[in-house]
Amino acid sequence: MTHDQAVTDERGRMKVRSHRRFALAALALALAGLAVPAAWLNYRRSLGPLDLSAPRHGSAVVVDRNGRLLRAFTTNEGRWRLPALRAEVDPRFIAMLIAYEDQRFTEHHGVDVLALHRAAAQWIGHGRIVSGGSTLTMQVARLLEPREERSLGAKLGQIVRAVEIEQRVGKAGVIDLYLSLAPYGGNLEGIRAASLAYFGKEPKRLSISEAALLVALPQSPETRRPDRFPGAARAARNLVLDRVRAHGLISAAECELAKLDAVSTLRRAFPTLAPHASEAAIRRAPGQQIHRLTLDARLQASFETLAKESAQRVGPKLSAAILAIDNASGEVLAHVGSADYFSQEGAGSIDMTAAIRSPGSTLKPFIYALAFETGAAHPETLLDDRPTHYGAYAPQDFDLSFQGAVTARKALQLSLNLPAIELLAEIGPARLLARLRNAGAAIALSDEAAPGLAVGLGGLGVKLRDLAALYAGLARGGSVPALIELQSDAALPKPEPRRISEPVASWYVADILRGAAPPLNAPAGQIAYKTGTSYGYRDAFAIGFDKAHTIAVWIGRPDNGAVPGLVGRQVAAPVLFDAFARLGGGHDFPPPPANVLISRTSALPPPLRRFSANAAGNARGSVGAPLKIVFPPDGARVDLGLSRPASGDARLALKAEGGVPPLTWIVNGAPLGQPDPRRQTSWIPDGAGFARVSIIDAAGATDSVLVRLE
Repeated sequence: MTHDQAVTDERGRMKVRSHRRFALAALALALAGLAVPAAWLNYRRSLGPLDLSAPRHGSAVVVDRNGRLLRAFTTNEGRWRLPALRAEVDPRFIAMLIAYEDQRFTEHHGVDVLALHRAAAQWIGHGRIVSGGSTLTMQVARLLEPREERSLGAKLGQIVRAVEIEQRVGKAGVIDLYLSLAPYGGNLEGIRAASLAYFGKEPKRLSISEAALLVALPQSPETRRPDRFPGAARAARNLVLDRVRAHGLISAAECELAKLDAVSTLRRAFPTLAPHASEAAIRRAPGQQIHRLTLDARLQASFETLAKESAQRVGPKLSAAILAIDNASGEVLAHVGSADYFSQEGAGSIDMTAAIRSPGSTLKPFIYALAFETGAAHPETLLDDRPTHYGAYAPQDFDLSFQGAVTARKALQLSLNLPAIELLAEIGPARLLARLRNAGAAIALSDEAAPGLAVGLGGLGVKLRDLAALYAGLARGGSVPALIELQSDAALPKPEPRRISEPVASWYVADILRGAAPPLNAPAGQIAYKTGTSYGYRDAFAIGFDKAHTIAVWIGRPDNGAVPGLVGRQVAAPVLFDAFARLGGGHDFPPPPANVLISRTSALPPPLRRFSANAAGNARGSVGAPLKIVFPPDGARVDLGLSRPASGDARLALKAEGGVPPLTWIVNGAPLGQPDPRRQTSWIPDGAGFARVSIIDAAGATDSVLVRLE
């Protein structure tokens, strides 16, 4: 073999060996490429499923209609972990957090490889951990799965979880998790709890100094707590300020000014607004974290202060309750259940808006509304305020005096007892109670005897909440709203409104109450209102409304003790007018309905000019058959073709029997012409809907029916 051949053969063998080594190396790399992902997957499986539910197991919070915090509750472990999202936090805080904790946050996928290399090099060079190389995502992983030890195994677990977290929720979700879980000292978790506790404000309104302190605290929450270690807190805050200034997030001047801010050493209490409404919301949905109410936090805080100050002025052991309603929607804007929730002497834990109390004279407007509705009286009808006996019952006016003949308007404005009882005797207590109950009020009566005339002066039990809804019904033309406190209920289909009176009667009552004399130094004619004082001076009420709002006030002792001098007009009415002043806005009232009869007493139809108890009722004292409307019957649905095109006028025939002619027909509060000796006539409706048809004879007897025209 020649030398050249030998060299050629050797080169061939070397080439073959080289190819073999390359193939083996490629095979090894391929096997490693398969092994590493397999190992990664196996390790990931060994950690178990990722649980991101921790923020959902935080503090239950109750917020107002605008998202402002009313009250928060600790977790089962006694921690304050309030939910927080990026949109609810000052954007400067987010920028400062990223600049200080994780500069390449937007570039990596949960793990910053460069930071890990730097940390490893520092560890090898110094023999100890100098910097951890953790990203914000890795910190979130540690918060979700806390471990006591700081080891390579723990770090590897954080790395795996960080990648998994970003795959699940992305960058925005990582920030949201951090904002809810980061520790801030003691039992505070999450930026919202820390901002409220240390600064008394929501994190949306943080100053530069405050934001820097909250960036620094989670690194060492216990040793930097401003309420215990203000010096350490200040040093950590200033370090953050210097770092973010170097990154250009704030100017040098802003940095120096922020460093001059004192570090607050206080830890503030969390808000406890609307405690009764908040607890009711928690009881209704115990597993829910965020409960949104229809209340307005600003108004609620103002009314709670008003209730506390008002009760303290009256005397010891007294409480107060205030309820404010949006008439259009029925939403409750303020719910003050007691003067001081934490007062044991005043039984502050009892929600007096839901307590059964004697309403005093606050039911009188509904007596008058029924009388106006049935045609028994008109606001200008003369009533007798004089001593009268109804069997053994002999009511008296509050001041024990008598006014003689007064109009129904004046009698209601002065809250005279005798005219109200005179009308109630004509209407019947059972009819009044049925109307109140049908309108949604829960009425409590004694089981010992049938309801008598005393119910008109407060001889029954009712809740302030129900009274407020009834008065809101007057403001709405007789349609009582269903009261709503949870915003979730506002989205539900609304039930059919219940009626407390017809539109004309409601307008009459509202117009009368608007003319009632206001308390001393209060403006007149702005709101329609009525006061009430229960028997024995145990309860003082004042309820008022305009077109937009209704406010109800109660003052008294929760234990039902008597308080000499506790009179609704003197004690509760000033609070009502103060509450309306705090509510603000104008005081509009709806215009009169089409069928309102505005007239002097002398111009009224003769049966309406003066009410006579001896002649009232179904022909009491009259000769012959009792007065009765025979067509249309009460509750009937009459098809007049009002919903279809008609060639001529659709007329409703009206027929009566009995009574003493001449007869006066009244439809929806308006008389149909002059008294007529005939017992039948007709009426042209102005459209489909309900109509109240009443009749009065010459002796003052009345009858009334409610029909639906179609």
